[in-house]
Amino acid sequence: MKVRTRFAPSPTGNVHIGNMRAAIYNWLFARHMGGEFVLRVEDTDIERSTPEAIQALLDAMDWLGLDVDGEHLYQTTRQKAHLEAAEMLLEKGLAYKEDKGGTGQGECVIFRMPGTDTTFVDGIKGEMTKKAENMQDFVIVRSNGTPVFHLANVLDDIEQGITHVIRGDDHVENTFRHIALYKALGAEIPNFAHLPMIVNKQGKPYSKRDGDAFVGDFRDKGFLGDALFNYLALLGWSPGDDREVMTREEMVEAFTLERCQSSAAQVDMKKLTWMNGEYMMKLPVEEFNAMAFQALEGAGIEADPEYALQVFGLIRERVKTVADIVPMVGYFFSEEFEYDEKAVRKKLQKDGVVDTLNRLKEIFQSLEVFDEASTDKALHDFVEESGLGFGAVMAPARIAVSGIQSGPELFPMLEVLGRERVIERIDRTIVKFL
Repeated sequence: MKVRTRFAPSPTGNVHIGNMRAAIYNWLFARHMGGEFVLRVEDTDIERSTPEAIQALLDAMDWLGLDVDGEHLYQTTRQKAHLEAAEMLLEKGLAYKEDKGGTGQGECVIFRMPGTDTTFVDGIKGEMTKKAENMQDFVIVRSNGTPVFHLANVLDDIEQGITHVIRGDDHVENTFRHIALYKALGAEIPNFAHLPMIVNKQGKPYSKRDGDAFVGDFRDKGFLGDALFNYLALLGWSPGDDREVMTREEMVEAFTLERCQSSAAQVDMKKLTWMNGEYMMKLPVEEFNAMAFQALEGAGIEADPEYALQVFGLIRERVKTVADIVPMVGYFFSEEFEYDEKAVRKKLQKDGVVDTLNRLKEIFQSLEVFDEASTDKALHDFVEESGLGFGAVMAPARIAVSGIQSGPELFPMLEVLGRERVIERIDRTIVKFL
Protein backbone atom coordinates (compact mmCIF):
# COMPACT_ATOMS: atom_id res chain seq x y z
CA MET A 1 0.00 0.00 0.00
CA LYS A 2 1.43 3.36 -1.03
CA VAL A 3 0.97 5.89 1.77
CA ARG A 4 -1.03 8.97 0.83
CA THR A 5 -1.71 11.82 3.23
CA ARG A 6 -3.42 15.14 2.72
CA PHE A 7 -3.80 18.66 4.00
CA ALA A 8 -7.43 19.78 3.71
CA PRO A 9 -7.77 23.37 4.94
CA SER A 10 -10.74 25.69 4.59
CA PRO A 11 -8.93 28.90 3.56
CA THR A 12 -10.09 32.13 5.17
CA GLY A 13 -7.04 34.35 4.59
CA ASN A 14 -5.18 33.53 7.79
CA VAL A 15 -3.52 30.14 8.30
CA HIS A 16 -3.38 29.13 11.98
CA ILE A 17 -0.17 27.47 13.17
CA GLY A 18 -2.24 24.54 14.43
CA ASN A 19 -3.52 23.82 10.94
CA MET A 20 -0.05 24.23 9.50
CA ARG A 21 1.44 21.88 12.06
CA ALA A 22 -1.07 19.25 10.89
CA ALA A 23 0.14 19.86 7.33
CA ILE A 24 3.76 19.46 8.45
CA TYR A 25 3.04 16.15 10.18
CA ASN A 26 1.20 14.84 7.12
CA TRP A 27 4.11 15.93 4.93
CA LEU A 28 6.75 14.39 7.22
CA PHE A 29 4.86 11.10 7.51
CA ALA A 30 4.37 10.82 3.75
CA ARG A 31 7.99 11.64 3.01
CA HIS A 32 9.22 9.23 5.73
CA MET A 33 7.13 6.42 4.26
CA GLY A 34 8.07 7.20 0.67
CA GLY A 35 4.48 8.13 -0.06
CA GLU A 36 2.61 11.15 -1.39
CA PHE A 37 1.30 14.33 0.20
CA VAL A 38 -1.64 16.04 -1.51
CA LEU A 39 -3.60 19.23 -0.99
CA ARG A 40 -7.37 19.56 -0.96
CA VAL A 41 -8.78 23.05 -0.68
CA GLU A 42 -12.13 22.82 1.10
CA ASP A 43 -13.47 25.99 -0.49
CA THR A 44 -17.21 25.46 -0.09
CA ASP A 45 -17.55 28.59 2.09
CA ILE A 46 -17.76 30.89 -0.92
CA GLU A 47 -17.86 34.12 1.10
CA ARG A 48 -14.64 33.39 3.01
CA SER A 49 -12.75 31.15 0.57
CA THR A 50 -11.87 33.99 -1.76
CA PRO A 51 -9.06 33.81 -4.34
CA GLU A 52 -7.02 36.03 -1.99
CA ALA A 53 -7.58 33.65 0.92
CA ILE A 54 -6.59 30.64 -1.17
CA GLN A 55 -3.46 32.43 -2.38
CA ALA A 56 -2.52 33.26 1.22
CA LEU A 57 -2.76 29.55 2.02
CA LEU A 58 -0.59 28.58 -0.95
CA ASP A 59 1.96 31.29 -0.11
CA ALA A 60 2.19 30.03 3.50
CA MET A 61 2.80 26.47 2.32
CA ASP A 62 5.42 27.62 -0.16
CA TRP A 63 7.18 29.71 2.51
CA LEU A 64 7.37 26.66 4.77
CA GLY A 65 8.61 24.44 1.96
CA LEU A 66 5.60 22.10 1.92
CA ASP A 67 5.70 20.75 -1.60
CA VAL A 68 2.64 18.87 -2.84
CA ASP A 69 2.36 15.82 -5.09
CA GLY A 70 -0.02 16.18 -8.01
CA GLU A 71 -2.69 18.76 -8.68
CA HIS A 72 -4.66 20.52 -5.96
CA LEU A 73 -8.25 19.34 -5.51
CA TYR A 74 -10.87 22.04 -4.95
CA GLN A 75 -13.87 20.73 -3.07
CA THR A 76 -16.36 22.91 -4.94
CA THR A 77 -15.65 20.87 -8.08
CA ARG A 78 -16.93 17.74 -6.34
CA GLN A 79 -20.41 18.83 -5.26
CA LYS A 80 -22.18 16.73 -7.91
CA ALA A 81 -20.39 13.59 -6.68
CA HIS A 82 -21.27 14.44 -3.08
CA LEU A 83 -24.97 14.77 -3.85
CA GLU A 84 -24.99 11.59 -5.95
CA ALA A 85 -23.53 9.71 -3.01
CA ALA A 86 -26.24 11.10 -0.74
CA GLU A 87 -28.89 9.87 -3.19
CA MET A 88 -27.30 6.43 -3.20
CA LEU A 89 -27.40 6.32 0.61
CA LEU A 90 -31.07 7.33 0.50
CA GLU A 91 -31.86 4.57 -2.00
CA LYS A 92 -30.18 1.97 0.20
CA GLY A 93 -32.03 3.12 3.29
CA LEU A 94 -28.79 4.25 4.91
CA ALA A 95 -30.04 7.84 5.02
CA TYR A 96 -33.39 9.54 5.22
CA LYS A 97 -34.95 12.97 4.71
CA GLU A 98 -36.36 15.09 7.48
CA ASP A 99 -37.38 18.67 8.14
CA LYS A 100 -34.69 19.09 10.79
CA GLY A 101 -36.09 20.89 13.79
CA GLY A 102 -39.44 21.41 12.10
CA THR A 103 -38.43 24.77 10.67
CA GLY A 104 -40.41 24.33 7.49
CA GLN A 105 -37.41 25.47 5.46
CA GLY A 106 -36.97 22.17 3.62
CA GLU A 107 -35.76 18.67 4.19
CA CYS A 108 -32.21 17.69 5.11
CA VAL A 109 -30.60 14.38 4.24
CA ILE A 110 -29.69 12.60 7.45
CA PHE A 111 -27.27 9.70 7.72
CA ARG A 112 -28.58 6.75 9.69
CA MET A 113 -26.01 5.51 12.21
CA PRO A 114 -25.78 1.70 12.20
CA GLY A 115 -26.58 1.28 15.91
CA THR A 116 -23.39 -0.59 16.78
CA ASP A 117 -20.38 0.33 18.89
CA THR A 118 -17.45 1.75 16.90
CA THR A 119 -13.79 1.06 17.63
CA PHE A 120 -10.66 2.19 15.83
CA VAL A 121 -6.95 2.26 16.63
CA ASP A 122 -5.64 5.80 16.64
CA GLY A 123 -2.04 6.13 15.50
CA ILE A 124 -1.30 8.42 18.45
CA LYS A 125 -3.97 7.83 21.08
CA GLY A 126 -4.31 4.06 20.75
CA GLU A 127 -7.60 2.14 20.74
CA MET A 128 -10.71 4.28 20.96
CA THR A 129 -14.33 3.13 21.32
CA LYS A 130 -17.69 4.86 21.31
CA LYS A 131 -20.92 3.20 22.35
CA ALA A 132 -23.79 3.05 19.88
CA GLU A 133 -26.16 4.85 22.21
CA ASN A 134 -23.80 7.85 22.27
CA MET A 135 -23.80 8.30 18.49
CA GLN A 136 -26.74 10.06 16.91
CA ASP A 137 -27.81 10.27 13.28
CA PHE A 138 -26.40 13.39 11.60
CA VAL A 139 -27.06 15.70 8.67
CA ILE A 140 -25.03 15.09 5.48
CA VAL A 141 -26.93 17.43 3.11
CA ARG A 142 -28.47 20.70 4.28
CA SER A 143 -32.01 21.76 3.45
CA ASN A 144 -30.56 24.19 0.87
CA GLY A 145 -29.06 21.24 -1.03
CA THR A 146 -25.41 21.72 -0.07
CA PRO A 147 -23.31 18.83 1.30
CA VAL A 148 -22.13 18.97 4.91
CA PHE A 149 -18.44 18.61 5.85
CA HIS A 150 -18.81 14.98 6.96
CA LEU A 151 -19.99 13.67 3.61
CA ALA A 152 -17.71 15.85 1.48
CA ASN A 153 -14.65 15.11 3.60
CA VAL A 154 -15.07 11.34 3.48
CA LEU A 155 -15.92 11.22 -0.24
CA ASP A 156 -12.96 13.40 -1.16
CA ASP A 157 -10.58 11.31 0.95
CA ILE A 158 -11.84 8.27 -0.95
CA GLU A 159 -11.44 10.10 -4.27
CA GLN A 160 -7.87 11.10 -3.43
CA GLY A 161 -6.92 7.64 -2.17
CA ILE A 162 -5.98 8.87 1.30
CA THR A 163 -4.52 6.06 3.40
CA HIS A 164 -3.75 8.04 6.57
CA VAL A 165 -5.85 10.87 7.98
CA ILE A 166 -3.67 12.88 10.38
CA ARG A 167 -5.57 15.78 11.95
CA GLY A 168 -6.26 17.59 15.20
CA ASP A 169 -7.90 15.79 18.09
CA ASP A 170 -10.87 18.13 17.85
CA HIS A 171 -11.90 15.75 15.03
CA VAL A 172 -12.03 12.59 17.17
CA GLU A 173 -15.82 12.72 17.46
CA ASN A 174 -16.07 13.24 13.70
CA THR A 175 -13.96 10.16 13.09
CA PHE A 176 -16.55 7.86 14.66
CA ARG A 177 -19.17 9.30 12.28
CA HIS A 178 -16.80 9.10 9.32
CA ILE A 179 -15.99 5.44 9.92
CA ALA A 180 -19.72 4.69 9.67
CA LEU A 181 -19.85 6.64 6.40
CA TYR A 182 -16.87 4.75 4.95
CA LYS A 183 -18.61 1.46 5.72
CA ALA A 184 -21.90 2.65 4.24
CA LEU A 185 -20.12 3.76 1.07
CA GLY A 186 -18.32 0.40 0.78
CA ALA A 187 -14.91 2.07 0.97
CA GLU A 188 -11.74 1.03 2.74
CA ILE A 189 -11.31 2.83 6.05
CA PRO A 190 -8.05 4.82 6.28
CA ASN A 191 -5.76 4.91 9.29
CA PHE A 192 -6.54 7.77 11.67
CA ALA A 193 -4.19 9.68 13.95
CA HIS A 194 -5.27 12.67 16.04
CA LEU A 195 -2.76 15.33 17.03
CA PRO A 196 -2.81 17.06 20.42
CA MET A 197 -4.08 20.61 20.56
CA ILE A 198 -1.73 23.58 20.66
CA VAL A 199 -2.48 25.51 23.85
CA ASN A 200 -1.51 28.65 25.76
CA LYS A 201 -0.06 28.80 29.29
CA GLN A 202 -3.54 28.33 30.73
CA GLY A 203 -4.03 25.12 28.75
CA LYS A 204 -6.65 26.65 26.46
CA PRO A 205 -6.54 26.50 22.63
CA TYR A 206 -3.84 28.89 21.39
CA SER A 207 -5.35 31.88 19.59
CA LYS A 208 -4.57 35.38 18.39
CA ARG A 209 -5.33 36.65 21.90
CA ASP A 210 -2.23 34.81 23.12
CA GLY A 211 0.13 36.35 20.56
CA ASP A 212 1.09 35.53 17.00
CA ALA A 213 -1.13 32.63 15.90
CA PHE A 214 -1.10 32.80 12.11
CA VAL A 215 1.74 31.78 9.82
CA GLY A 216 1.77 35.23 8.22
CA ASP A 217 2.35 36.85 11.63
CA PHE A 218 5.61 34.97 12.07
CA ARG A 219 6.78 35.76 8.57
CA ASP A 220 6.01 39.45 9.09
CA LYS A 221 7.89 39.44 12.42
CA GLY A 222 11.07 38.26 10.72
CA PHE A 223 11.04 34.53 11.43
CA LEU A 224 12.42 32.12 8.84
CA GLY A 225 10.21 29.50 7.24
CA ASP A 226 12.66 26.68 7.97
CA ALA A 227 12.87 27.67 11.64
CA LEU A 228 9.08 27.79 12.07
CA PHE A 229 8.79 24.43 10.30
CA ASN A 230 11.38 22.92 12.68
CA TYR A 231 9.68 24.43 15.74
CA LEU A 232 6.17 23.31 14.78
CA ALA A 233 7.45 19.81 14.01
CA LEU A 234 8.72 19.56 17.59
CA LEU A 235 5.50 20.98 19.03
CA GLY A 236 4.02 17.59 19.83
CA TRP A 237 6.67 15.25 18.38
CA SER A 238 10.18 14.25 19.39
CA PRO A 239 12.89 12.42 17.43
CA GLY A 240 13.64 10.37 20.54
CA ASP A 241 16.88 12.09 21.48
CA ASP A 242 18.06 15.57 22.45
CA ARG A 243 18.11 17.01 18.93
CA GLU A 244 16.18 20.25 18.46
CA VAL A 245 17.65 22.10 15.49
CA MET A 246 17.23 19.55 12.70
CA THR A 247 17.50 19.60 8.94
CA ARG A 248 14.46 18.75 6.86
CA GLU A 249 16.11 15.45 5.90
CA GLU A 250 16.78 14.55 9.54
CA MET A 251 13.15 15.21 10.46
CA VAL A 252 11.88 13.09 7.57
CA GLU A 253 14.15 10.21 8.56
CA ALA A 254 13.17 10.33 12.26
CA PHE A 255 9.44 11.04 12.00
CA THR A 256 6.98 8.43 13.24
CA LEU A 257 3.46 8.78 14.60
CA GLU A 258 4.46 6.64 17.58
CA ARG A 259 6.69 9.44 18.81
CA CYS A 260 3.90 12.02 18.71
CA GLN A 261 2.65 12.95 22.16
CA SER A 262 -1.01 12.60 23.03
CA SER A 263 -1.05 15.49 25.52
CA ALA A 264 -1.48 19.12 24.52
CA ALA A 265 1.55 21.07 23.28
CA GLN A 266 2.24 24.55 24.68
CA VAL A 267 3.65 27.37 22.56
CA ASP A 268 7.01 28.69 23.82
CA MET A 269 7.95 31.88 21.98
CA LYS A 270 11.35 32.06 23.69
CA LYS A 271 12.27 28.68 22.30
CA LEU A 272 11.06 29.60 18.81
CA THR A 273 13.06 32.85 18.92
CA TRP A 274 16.16 30.95 20.05
CA MET A 275 15.69 28.39 17.30
CA ASN A 276 15.23 31.10 14.69
CA GLY A 277 18.51 32.64 15.84
CA GLU A 278 20.23 29.31 15.26
CA TYR A 279 18.86 29.26 11.72
CA MET A 280 19.88 32.90 11.16
CA MET A 281 23.48 32.05 12.07
CA LYS A 282 23.49 29.17 9.59
CA LEU A 283 22.36 31.31 6.67
CA PRO A 284 24.95 31.82 3.93
CA VAL A 285 26.58 35.23 4.36
CA GLU A 286 25.20 36.45 1.05
CA GLU A 287 21.65 35.48 2.03
CA PHE A 288 21.92 37.17 5.42
CA ASN A 289 23.33 40.33 3.86
CA ALA A 290 20.53 40.41 1.28
CA MET A 291 17.95 40.22 4.09
CA ALA A 292 19.75 42.95 6.01
CA PHE A 293 19.87 45.29 3.00
CA GLN A 294 16.17 44.66 2.42
CA ALA A 295 15.45 45.49 6.09
CA LEU A 296 17.38 48.77 5.79
CA GLU A 297 15.53 49.68 2.62
CA GLY A 298 12.21 48.92 4.29
CA ALA A 299 13.15 51.28 7.14
CA GLY A 300 14.14 54.03 4.71
CA ILE A 301 17.84 53.84 5.65
CA GLU A 302 20.26 54.69 2.87
CA ALA A 303 23.73 53.26 3.40
CA ASP A 304 27.01 52.89 1.61
CA PRO A 305 27.08 49.17 0.69
CA GLU A 306 30.69 48.61 1.76
CA TYR A 307 30.11 50.27 5.14
CA ALA A 308 26.80 48.40 5.61
CA LEU A 309 28.50 45.05 5.02
CA GLN A 310 30.96 45.84 7.82
CA VAL A 311 28.06 46.64 10.13
CA PHE A 312 26.22 43.43 9.21
CA GLY A 313 29.32 41.43 10.05
CA LEU A 314 29.29 42.86 13.59
CA ILE A 315 25.69 41.94 14.39
CA ARG A 316 25.13 38.73 12.50
CA GLU A 317 25.63 36.32 15.40
CA ARG A 318 23.35 38.42 17.64
CA VAL A 319 20.35 38.55 15.32
CA LYS A 320 17.44 36.29 16.35
CA THR A 321 14.92 37.43 13.73
CA VAL A 322 15.10 39.60 10.64
CA ALA A 323 13.08 42.19 12.56
CA ASP A 324 16.03 42.60 14.97
CA ILE A 325 18.33 44.00 12.31
CA VAL A 326 17.17 47.61 12.03
CA PRO A 327 16.95 48.22 15.82
CA MET A 328 20.43 46.73 16.20
CA VAL A 329 22.12 48.86 13.55
CA GLY A 330 20.29 52.19 13.80
CA TYR A 331 23.13 54.04 15.55
CA PHE A 332 25.59 53.01 12.82
CA PHE A 333 23.63 54.99 10.24
CA SER A 334 22.36 58.03 12.13
CA GLU A 335 23.57 60.56 14.66
CA GLU A 336 20.02 60.93 15.96
CA PHE A 337 20.04 57.70 17.92
CA GLU A 338 18.35 57.55 21.32
CA TYR A 339 20.16 56.90 24.59
CA ASP A 340 18.99 54.23 27.02
CA GLU A 341 17.92 56.35 30.01
CA LYS A 342 18.61 53.60 32.53
CA ALA A 343 22.12 53.03 31.15
CA VAL A 344 22.82 56.75 31.25
CA ARG A 345 21.77 57.00 34.89
CA LYS A 346 23.67 53.93 36.02
CA LYS A 347 26.83 54.15 33.95
CA LEU A 348 27.29 57.73 32.71
CA GLN A 349 25.98 60.08 35.36
CA LYS A 350 28.56 59.09 37.95
CA ASP A 351 31.49 60.89 39.47
CA GLY A 352 34.61 60.73 37.34
CA VAL A 353 32.94 59.58 34.12
CA VAL A 354 33.45 62.92 32.34
CA ASP A 355 37.19 62.70 33.09
CA THR A 356 37.24 59.12 31.81
CA LEU A 357 35.55 60.08 28.55
CA ASN A 358 37.87 63.06 28.05
CA ARG A 359 40.85 60.78 28.59
CA LEU A 360 39.45 58.30 26.06
CA LYS A 361 39.19 61.10 23.52
CA GLU A 362 42.85 61.96 24.04
CA ILE A 363 43.87 58.33 23.70
CA PHE A 364 41.88 57.84 20.49
CA GLN A 365 43.27 61.06 18.99
CA SER A 366 46.84 59.96 19.72
CA LEU A 367 46.62 56.58 17.99
CA GLU A 368 48.51 56.30 14.72
CA VAL A 369 46.04 53.70 13.48
CA PHE A 370 42.45 53.54 14.68
CA ASP A 371 41.38 49.92 14.41
CA GLU A 372 40.24 46.99 16.53
CA ALA A 373 43.71 45.99 17.69
CA SER A 374 44.94 49.51 18.53
CA THR A 375 41.79 50.55 20.45
CA ASP A 376 41.76 47.24 22.31
CA LYS A 377 45.35 47.67 23.48
CA ALA A 378 44.96 51.37 24.28
CA LEU A 379 41.86 50.88 26.47
CA HIS A 380 43.32 47.87 28.25
CA ASP A 381 46.45 49.88 28.98
CA PHE A 382 44.32 52.75 30.29
CA VAL A 383 42.34 50.40 32.54
CA GLU A 384 45.55 49.02 33.99
CA GLU A 385 47.16 52.44 34.49
CA SER A 386 44.10 54.14 35.95
CA GLY A 387 42.96 51.30 38.16
CA LEU A 388 39.36 52.17 37.27
CA GLY A 389 38.32 48.68 36.34
CA PHE A 390 37.26 47.36 32.97
CA GLY A 391 33.52 48.09 33.33
CA ALA A 392 34.09 51.66 34.51
CA VAL A 393 35.85 52.42 31.22
CA MET A 394 34.17 50.23 28.62
CA ALA A 395 30.54 50.85 29.61
CA PRO A 396 30.73 54.67 29.34
CA ALA A 397 32.64 54.33 26.07
CA ARG A 398 29.98 52.05 24.58
CA ILE A 399 27.03 54.18 25.74
CA ALA A 400 28.68 57.35 24.46
CA VAL A 401 29.11 56.01 20.93
CA SER A 402 25.93 53.90 20.60
CA GLY A 403 23.44 55.06 23.23
CA ILE A 404 23.04 51.55 24.65
CA GLN A 405 24.90 49.28 27.02
CA SER A 406 24.81 46.13 24.89
CA GLY A 407 25.68 45.29 21.32
CA PRO A 408 28.51 43.84 19.27
CA GLU A 409 32.05 43.69 20.66
CA LEU A 410 33.25 47.20 21.45
CA PHE A 411 36.56 47.30 19.62
CA PRO A 412 35.35 46.05 16.21
CA MET A 413 32.43 48.47 16.61
CA LEU A 414 34.80 51.40 17.20
CA GLU A 415 36.79 50.50 14.11
CA VAL A 416 33.68 50.38 11.90
CA LEU A 417 32.37 53.70 13.27
CA GLY A 418 35.75 55.34 12.71
CA ARG A 419 37.82 57.72 14.81
CA GLU A 420 36.13 60.96 13.77
CA ARG A 421 32.60 59.75 14.46
CA VAL A 422 33.60 58.15 17.78
CA ILE A 423 35.24 61.34 19.07
CA GLU A 424 32.31 63.50 17.94
CA ARG A 425 29.88 61.21 19.77
CA ILE A 426 31.92 61.30 22.96
CA ASP A 427 31.91 65.12 22.80
CA ARG A 428 28.16 65.19 22.24
CA THR A 429 27.54 62.79 25.13
CA ILE A 430 29.60 64.93 27.52
CA VAL A 431 27.67 68.06 26.55
CA LYS A 432 24.30 66.30 26.72
CA PHE A 433 24.60 64.42 30.00
CA LEU A 434 27.70 65.44 31.99
